[in-house]
Parts: sequence; C-alpha cells; structure tokens
Amino acid sequence: MGQTQEELEHLRYQYVSKGVGNGNLKIADYAKGATVVDSEGNEWIDFAGAIGTLNVGHSHPKITEHLKNEIERFILPGFGVIMYESYIRLAQKLTQITPGTFDKKTVLLNSGAEAVENAVKLARKYTGRQQVVSFIRGFHGRTNLTMSMTSKVKPYKFGFGPFAPEVYQAPYPYISEKPASLTDEAYIDMVIKDLKTFFTATVDPSEVACVVLEPVQGEGGFIIPDKRYVQAVKSICEDNGIVFVADEIQTGFCRTGKTFAIEHFDVEPDLITVSKSLAAGFPLSGVVGRSEILDSAQPGEIGGTYAGNPLACEAALKVIEIIEEENLNDKAETLGYNIEQALTRYKDKYNFIGDIRRLGAMVAMEVVDPHTLAPDKQKTTQIIKAANERGLLLLSAGINGNVIRFLAPLVITDSELEQGLSILENCIK
Repeated sequence: MGQTQEELEHLRYQYVSKGVGNGNLKIADYAKGATVVDSEGNEWIDFAGAIGTLNVGHSHPKITEHLKNEIERFILPGFGVIMYESYIRLAQKLTQITPGTFDKKTVLLNSGAEAVENAVKLARKYTGRQQVVSFIRGFHGRTNLTMSMTSKVKPYKFGFGPFAPEVYQAPYPYISEKPASLTDEAYIDMVIKDLKTFFTATVDPSEVACVVLEPVQGEGGFIIPDKRYVQAVKSICEDNGIVFVADEIQTGFCRTGKTFAIEHFDVEPDLITVSKSLAAGFPLSGVVGRSEILDSAQPGEIGGTYAGNPLACEAALKVIEIIEEENLNDKAETLGYNIEQALTRYKDKYNFIGDIRRLGAMVAMEVVDPHTLAPDKQKTTQIIKAANERGLLLLSAGINGNVIRFLAPLVITDSELEQGLSILENCIK
C-alpha cells in the first residue's frame, strides 16, 4: 500500500493482463456523485459512469450508509444453500417495475453477459428450439455465447473462435446510413422488409428459440430504432412462438428517461435482462419475465455460487427506492436535453461533428471526415485521449469507433455537467 501513481502503473503492466483495456491510467482514490478523485488529488468529471453502471452516481449516501449495517450481518450465505430476504424482495420488486401485465418471476446472477446467457438457456428450454437471433451492431457480452451474439469483431471476437453455433444476426435500422434517396419512413419500410426476408432466407422462425434485441444499441453506437421496427420484431416473435428478449443491460434503470427503454416502443418483452445500474456498482444481474419461461428450468439448472449476492441485492433495493424518490426519469430527460443542446452548438462550430442521437440521457455524437462524412476513428480517439488527460472520463463506441457516448450519472450536478462540457469543448477545439 502507499505506492505512487508511477509505481502502480508499472505494477499494472507487470501483473495485469494486457487484454484488459484502460481508458485512463490514473488511480482512483475516492468518488462521489459524478466526480472521481485520483491518488494525486486530481478531480475527474465522470461522463462514463463505469460504462453506464452508475445512474445513481458514485457512492450514493443512502446506499453506502445502508450497506455499512448490512455487511455486519453476513456477506454470502449462498442462496442455493440457505435463502435470504434481500434476494426474494428484489425478485419481487423487479417483477413489479418491469413492463408486462402477465405473471412474472426473476432469477438473479452476476454480470450482464450471464443474464443474456441465462435468458437464452431459458428460451431454449421453454421452446425446445436452438437458434438465437441477435442484430447487426449489437453487443451482449464477452463469454463464448454472448461474444457469438455480438457484432463487432475487433476487439471482441477477433482470434477468439470458434464461436457458438446457431446464432444469427438480423438487420437493425440505422438512419445515419440510409440512402439519400429514401425518406426515413421509406428506409424503415425497407429494413422491415429485409427483416422478414431474413426470417425466410437465413433462419426459419419455427426453429428460433429467442430474439435478443437492445432497445437502444449501446456498444454499437447508441443506435435508436424506429418504433415500427421494434413492433415488427415483436410481431414476428408472437406469430411464431419465439421468445422476445429485451437486453436492457445498458439502457435500464432510467437511462433513457423511462425505467426501461423498451417502454418507449409500446412493446412488452417476454424476458428482460438487467444489470449495470441495477446495483450502483455491485456485480449483479438478472432475468425477469414470464413465469412459465422462468419455471421451464428445473432446480439447479440455473444460478451460480455468487448469483444474487445479498449486499448487491440490498444495494439494488436502495437503487429502486432512489429512482422513485429522486425522480430519475425526469432527471435523465433534462440531463440528456442539456448535453444534446451543447453538442448541437459544437456541431455548428466544428465541421467534423456528425449525427447527434439521444433517447433520454443516452446521448451520442459521431465524428466524421467533413468532406466525405466517413467515420473518423482517429479524431475520435484523439478527443477521448485529450479528455482523459484533462479531467474528463469519456468513452467511445460504434462499429467504426467514431462515436463518443455520454453515460454521466443521472444525479450529476449542474456545476459538474458544466465543467465536463467545458473540458469536452476544449478537447474538440
């Protein structure tokens, strides 16, 4: 303990796998709200939120105070060994706040990838089918199955094959890439037609267990689909006995201005996968959905040693309280609007800023070549690097690596937001 920044950075390279990426090599010392302080006393405004994990901010006092007491009781009895109340109460709460008027149940797990894997397992068990459909530009995790479902090859899939079989990727609308000759409506019509063709030319719907869709594609670049398209996907599922899974790992818990992003599309998914901001930074995930699907597995067929850790469950219960007490959906809409307004001003001044997208506080800005409008990954990397050198934690996204994404905590103060946007504009300059 007590090593310097330089010493710890050296130890990182000596002992931590090269395969683990770091956007910022400083050493965090403590964090509150949307501000992180490093080991040398420097402050960082957090526009990354641990990749969308901290909608209620760093070290929310209601959570930290509650867990100080809870940790004295026990850390892990193991729900499969002896039950505890927080798992059961959280399972109940999740069935109550997720969309769907049908009877629901929950299984709790550790990570987003685990949630997606178990959603697929349950869908296969329930339907007796094997095939899984995800979408172009989608991201679902780094395990073998979820990596197979993920679209971006580098850095997630390159050299890691062979991949899981019976996984297929369907088209997903991206207005920024539509032909200039088409209206938005005509473009959506075309993609829906391509989707229907996919279910004839690539897979037969009678063999598909589930379709797994991000209501807003996260790692894919914050791509927001048209409502008609999402409803077309759901209609195909309903007509063919396919389980519709909404992957809400990054979009859930008020990020888009609704508790779950799928609510924007007037669709009730059969299953929802949740994680990230569910537990304010504790590793916790879950699958929530139709009771008959959750009950298709027999005892012991799903779960895990650490699944539904009691401290994480207690944190998640507090997160849900905070969502309701602090009206985080309204805060998300206000935050997203303010970021969008700032980015629009930057776009008027800097000709390499392309499309700006937003749903609630899920905001993205593309960086392009001003002459060809082609994705400019190099300039995006320069902006991200400059931000991380000047006190702003910032992330990129997108298949082409040219999207800057904003995942600031929803509880960010006006002064923190103003400071972060000021740093960003200086980096853009």
